[in-house]
This record gives sequence, C-alpha cells and structure tokens, in this order.
Amino acid sequence: MAAVIHSLWEKGDKNPLILPANIPIDDPRVQFELTRYLSDNWVPILEKDIDGPNSLPLRLDGEVPNLGKYAACRRVARTIYLGSAPTPTAANRGIEDRRVKLGCVMPGESPAVFGDALRRLAAAATYLYQDGPRYWYSTQPTVTKLAEDRAEQYKRDPDKVVQELDKRLRADLTDRHKMGDFSRVHPMPSSSADVPDDLDARLVVLGIDHTYSREGDSVAETAAKAIFETRGSTPRLYRNTIVFLAADKTRLQDLDEAARKFLAWESILHDKDTLDLSPHQVRQAETQKTAADRTVTARLPETYQWLLVPTQENPQAPVTWQTIRLSGNNALAQRASKKLRNDDLLVVNFAASLLRMEMDRVPLWRGKNHVAIRQLVEDFGRYLYLPRLQTTTVLLNAISAGLALLTWEQDAFAYAENYDESAARYRGLRFGAHVTVTGDDPGLLVRPEVARRQIDQETSPTIPVGPETGDVTLPGFRPTEPTTQPSEPIQPPKPQRYHGTVILDPERVGRDAGRIADEVVTHLVGLVGSSVRVTLEIEAEIPGGAPDNVVRTVTENSRTLKFTSNSGFETE
Repeated sequence: MAAVIHSLWEKGDKNPLILPANIPIDDPRVQFELTRYLSDNWVPILEKDIDGPNSLPLRLDGEVPNLGKYAACRRVARTIYLGSAPTPTAANRGIEDRRVKLGCVMPGESPAVFGDALRRLAAAATYLYQDGPRYWYSTQPTVTKLAEDRAEQYKRDPDKVVQELDKRLRADLTDRHKMGDFSRVHPMPSSSADVPDDLDARLVVLGIDHTYSREGDSVAETAAKAIFETRGSTPRLYRNTIVFLAADKTRLQDLDEAARKFLAWESILHDKDTLDLSPHQVRQAETQKTAADRTVTARLPETYQWLLVPTQENPQAPVTWQTIRLSGNNALAQRASKKLRNDDLLVVNFAASLLRMEMDRVPLWRGKNHVAIRQLVEDFGRYLYLPRLQTTTVLLNAISAGLALLTWEQDAFAYAENYDESAARYRGLRFGAHVTVTGDDPGLLVRPEVARRQIDQETSPTIPVGPETGDVTLPGFRPTEPTTQPSEPIQPPKPQRYHGTVILDPERVGRDAGRIADEVVTHLVGLVGSSVRVTLEIEAEIPGGAPDNVVRTVTENSRTLKFTSNSGFETE
C-alpha cells in the first residue's frame, strides 16, 4: 500500500491533492500510509516552518494582528506543505501562489491577506523555496537560512558594515548632481581639521557613530559643536557657513540590519561555487540581494533625518542649535538644502533692500559712514545673526543690484573707491549705476545720506559776495561803480542728445548686442527723464539671389517682429 501511495503522489505533479477514485481515502490504512509518508523526514520542518509550537508561521501571526486574526501564516504553510511535500522530484515542483490562496481562503475572507502571509513566509522561512509563482517545502535548508546565519555573523564584525555604509554615503554625497544648493559636502569627517574654514555654505554629514537622539546626551550634537567651534587646533572663523546632518539613533538599527543582510547575500553569491548552489538557489540569492540592496538605499534617507543648524538671534544672544527633521526619499544633500531654503536658513538670492536692512539693523557700518566690501563678505561668513548665504556671489550680486537702483538713497547705498581722510571726501563716488564688484574688491559701501551730502557740496554753485551797503566814504575817495557780477558762474551747456552707429559681427550679433545694451544703453536709460530709442538696421548683399524659401521665411519673420514697412527684398 505504501509503495502504491508513494507512486501515485510522485505522479501527481499537476494536482498532487487529487487521488484516483479507486483509492479509498477514508480507509484508515490509506490515511496511515499517507501520514507516515508525509511525516517521514519532515519533523524538523513541521516544527520550525509549518505548525510547531515555536514555528515561524505561529510567530508571524502573533506579531501581525491582521494575519493572526485569520491564522493566515499557518494556513498558508499547511497548504504549501500538503500541496508540495509529495512532489520533491517532480518536473514542476510546488504549487502556484493562486492555488495557495485558493486552498486557504474561506467565504467572506480577502485573498490579499493570505498573499501578504505568503510573502512574509517566503522571505523568512528556512525550508520554503520559491521559483517564480511556485512555492514548495524541501528537507534541505534554503539559502535564506544561510543568509540569516551570515548576517548574524556580521554583528561580530561591525567594521565591514561600517565600510559598506560609508561607501554608499560617499557615493550619494559626492555626486555633483545630488548636492542641492551646497557648493560642497563633507562626508563623515574624522576630525574638525577635515572641514575647511571657507566662506561658502557647506553640509557636514556626520558618521554613523555620531547619532542624534532627542533624549539627551546626543553624540551628534557634541561632534557638531566641536567642528563648529574649531578647525583642528585653531578657532573657526567662518561659522555661519556650515550645517550638520546626523543619523537617528533608533533608525540606525534598521539600517544596520539591512546592510548586514545585503552583505550576507553578496557573500553567498561570491561563494556560490564553493557552496555548490543549484541554479535555482543562485537565482534566489540574486533576487534577495537586489531586494536587500534596495532596502539599504531606501533606509539611508530614513536614517539620516536630522539637521543640526547653529543660530543666533542678535549679537548679544547666545548661540542655539536648531534641530530639524527631514522627510522624503531624495538625495541627502538635496533634502537638506531644500528644507533650509524653505525655512530661510539658506539664502540663494539676496535682495539689495534686505542687505541694506541688515546693514542698518546690526549695524554693520561700525559707527562709520562706510564699510569695506571685503569686511562685509567676512561678516556674513562669520556671524550667525546674519543670513546664511549660499556663496559670496550671492552677496556681491546684491551689492551690484543695490548700486544700480534708482532708489539707492532709500533702499541701498553708494560705492566709493576709497576714502581720503586728509580731504574728508570719498574718491570715485558712484551710485545709481551698474558697478561690478568682486570678493576682494577694495571699494567701500557708503551711507546714502553721506554720499548725497558730498554730491551736493561738490556740485552746488559758489555765490560771490558783493560790496556791503552802508560803507563809509573817506575824504577824497571817489567810489567807483560796482561791476555787475553774474549770480551764477557761466557753465557750458550739457549735451542733450546722443546718437551712435555700430557695425555688428553677423556671426556674433547676440553677443555684441548684449554688450552694447549693458555698456551703453543701460547708462542712457538710467538718466531721469531720458527717452531712448534703439533701432537695428540690416543690409544684406546677395549676389547669387535669395532662394524662395529664405525670402518667405525672412519676410514672415520680419512682419511678426514688427519691422518697418520699408523693409524687404529688392531685385536690384
């Protein structure tokens, strides 16, 4: 009877639960032989992966209430066992996932619950195999068990996990396309000397051994303060240029687990020849490695979620540390810069009027009527109570924009090349005009009221003092008739018109026209009450004649661009 049962179950690869009608399934002897066949060599599997008191399905049902409500994992494990155990050598081993769900679900229950249970079992069971949609139990452990054992071994070798995470973090942080608004990112500095003392805004990403926790005694905050205050053995000057990103202490455990699993699957594939893995096991290991790799990638931004930003309300206030939680799955530096920009903690565009407000609020004039541009650049890099600028270019652009404002007296400032202390005047005073400044510019920004006072003094006419009335006439003195003095000195008339003609390079029309607009037209338009008209005249000699398509295109474009009526092609 046992041989007959064995033979019938071996042939039933398409539907192993269906027996021929001539087999008396209700016969106790048949049931005994079936039970003995199915139970032979399966006791460890039954206890561990199917339905023992300490089995994996029972534990999963206890951990997930939605599964435990239906005993979903145990029902799935029983169905796979009964459907796959009799066919270990069949051509098509196991049963499909849809048959597993069909064998589990009862009226009124959702098949999706059992699909979830099936996925959890396939990821964690030791003896459960999967090949596409088919699942089966075998008496040989799967590579999943081997991966679990190796992942557990990496707990005793944490340096390899740290190296793997360090490699992934550096790959993410050193990609120029993933830096966001930061000019540079400093990944995992070993000491404060690894972070330069520069003027551009940068992100310092602390290593995984410097985690942040709101419960107090944060290792990340201690490390950030050390880098913030010093560079090596010297005090840090430009402290308003760095912010810090740290890993969450709790989430780091999940990231460490995912990294260990990835390393385990990677080592199994590396040793596949030594382990004598079957082609199916190799495919399974490759699938699991890919899944583990995606898990590590997804958990990196979930772990590095804390921004530590030093702030200061005013020059007299103490330095405080603002902690900001990040969200999203973008690159680390991109998420950090976006959050800082939205919270006005990192400025990428600075208006000239805001610069003037900051200069008056602090004040940055330092009790004088001017401030050096070099000094202003250093101030924004040093002091936390000033806006944190992306680069010095942001400040220089704001200065240039302020000098070009027509309302410079109300919203901006003037520019001077230097200050002559002996003459008590500013040399090269300019205002309301385009001035190009650089980070090492020796020029000064002058208070607008002071600049206006000097301008009025140097341009006001000198009124000569005439003879006073009531003079005493001496004997024998014959007064002469006073000569008529003009009330104002005669000045040459100022030019009231300008015209100019220039020939442009037809291959560089855009470049030349832009230069003319910046260097000539801008100055004329900036004059109060001026009326400027710019015309473009085109003359083209075509000895061979213009083709019809060119004539049609140029004519239509000329009409669209509102050329004058006398423009067009001529035959002679």
